Amino acid sequence: MTHPSRATGLRVGVIGAGRVGAVLAAALEAAGHPVVAAAGESDATRQRIAALLPGATPAKPSDVARSCDLLLLTVPDDMLENVVTVLSDSGAIRPGQYVVHTSGRHGLAVLEPARRVGARVVAMHPAMTFTGTALDLERLPGCVFGLTAGPAERAVAESLVADLRGRATWVPEEMRTLYHAGLAHGANHLVTLVAQAMELLEAAGSDDPAGTLRPLLTAALDNALEQGDSALTGPIVRGDVNTVRAHLADIALNAPHTLPSYLALARDTLDRVVTDGRVLPIRAAAIRRVVDAAEAQAQTQGPGRTRQRTAHPTDHRRR
Repeated sequence: MTHPSRATGLRVGVIGAGRVGAVLAAALEAAGHPVVAAAGESDATRQRIAALLPGATPAKPSDVARSCDLLLLTVPDDMLENVVTVLSDSGAIRPGQYVVHTSGRHGLAVLEPARRVGARVVAMHPAMTFTGTALDLERLPGCVFGLTAGPAERAVAESLVADLRGRATWVPEEMRTLYHAGLAHGANHLVTLVAQAMELLEAAGSDDPAGTLRPLLTAALDNALEQGDSALTGPIVRGDVNTVRAHLADIALNAPHTLPSYLALARDTLDRVVTDGRVLPIRAAAIRRVVDAAEAQAQTQGPGRTRQRTAHPTDHRRR
């Protein structure tokens, strides 16, 4: 195999053709890299292969690896090391082959078995959430990919991101886990926060919690990304002790399962606005006493006080 600085016409194989793998493989095929084989065990994965990669031959992982120039590994993080080791030890991965994983947490170390047999290894993580449908292909342009690669593979890694119409950001090997933690904290925990906010509005009688929150949250997210802490608004920033006290009382009464996250974020918000001088220390101390009292009361009432959350109508679609 030749090693051009730009990847052109590479035969692609994908192992773990789930939500991420099937979409990225389809995008690479659209950019001129034919997808020749794909492996996946679940019914949903086989359906994605049929829908997004109709030209790919369904095959077992070792056969996928042997059939391609670019092996795309999109398996769960905890499976990745074992998959790479088995494929490398069995001879399915060969010298000169590109082996690319899409894990956010892992860098190149997990691909060391492949590198030892002569493969050219790359970590390429898309900072995006996927549905596993053709809708994702429209969302890929502009997506940032966290790359980690050796000097000899940097140009090809950037070329693959360009083919995916994304933007590359380089992540040092030793910072991969922290990089991924930042993404997970921002995106995954945001979903939990939004779901809890909708539950509070539903408990308050709103007939459209999502519609009520959408313009507010869209503006808040845009402002936070542009301005950071300067975008903070609300009762804590204003030093409204009594409003915070009222919030905590009603949350404890109507949706106590959301109280721990409200308390934790209230404390962190308070720390930030005290640091930048928007709330005077004496006012901050009053709010902190209210927060501490609410937490102490929740602890004395014990877990029996916590009500089961109401299932959201779309919960079954997230599983």
